[in-house]
Amino acid sequence: MNYFIAYLLIINIISIFVFSYDKYKAKSSKQRVPERVLHYLEILGGVFGVIIMMYIIHHKNSKPKYYLITYLLLFIWLLALYYFKDYLL
Repeated sequence: MNYFIAYLLIINIISIFVFSYDKYKAKSSKQRVPERVLHYLEILGGVFGVIIMMYIIHHKNSKPKYYLITYLLLFIWLLALYYFKDYLL
């Protein structure tokens, strides 16, 4: 398996776990994971898992600013993957 694909798989699993943990904390009214931490994980490549989880567990869907930043990061990642596909995969 390509190291880059393995990296993306691992960072997305971590992002899914942290995003789900934040949803759990939101339901139990406890201290939440800061949004900047979630965005850092997205920047690192976990945006794909976060987008999927946004729809599966219905978390952060009603926050327009979070939604906009997440989709902007997804767009940037997709552009980067498209332009660097020959080098990465």
